[in-house]
Amino acid sequence: MITEVVVYNIESALNAQRGGADRVELCDNPGGGGTTPSSGTIAVVREVLDISLFVMIRPREGDFCYSDLEFEAMKGDIARAKELGADGVVFGILSPDGTMDRERNRELIALARPLKVTAHRAFDMTRNPTEALESCIEVGFDRILTSGQQEDAQQGIPLISTLVQQANDRIAIMAGCGVHEGTVEEIIKKTGVNEIHLSAETTRPSRMRYRNGQISGMGSTAGREYLIDTASASRVKEIRNRGSRV
Repeated sequence: MITEVVVYNIESALNAQRGGADRVELCDNPGGGGTTPSSGTIAVVREVLDISLFVMIRPREGDFCYSDLEFEAMKGDIARAKELGADGVVFGILSPDGTMDRERNRELIALARPLKVTAHRAFDMTRNPTEALESCIEVGFDRILTSGQQEDAQQGIPLISTLVQQANDRIAIMAGCGVHEGTVEEIIKKTGVNEIHLSAETTRPSRMRYRNGQISGMGSTAGREYLIDTASASRVKEIRNRGSRV
């Protein structure tokens, strides 16, 4: 069982490794579902990690239908991730009709090689998952991250199971979203996946001693200025152990 932990800061990446993760997916902007992290963060995480590092390539939050300029930004981010020593990249581009954009995805995959390439949950927003899976195989993705087109992977068990059977080892299916201590065994047992994606989140207090009580937080984080979200090493270990028992 391969365990991938999505992380949004350096501390979380280290905790994921400490908890026994096989791979981290490094992102920025958790509130927006994950966007491309900074080059500086990628470089530092690559330096401190011994495990596999995949980098999110997503120029903004929102849908997965990108402009020509956003597409150029994605190409630049892939090139930079390669230069910084990433083991893989994670992206997905959709056409306005809800299908996988074969041409653009194929171009990005060619640019990314020899890195591994994951189709992220843009897949869950496609109109026909059976068709989308075949498109992912056709253009060369190595794996698909999916919640079974539901709010979480537990609800998506029926479709994830179907996708595993349809894939028939031609592409890896990784279950993600809502994979935690209470769901991991059921998800693995009922779907047959060999890879899981999780956050194992916890929150710690800020180390700041001085705190300005007149400002509750920056941007959309009002009320959380002095709370830091991180991955929990102990939770990663527990979820991984439960998944390995199935």
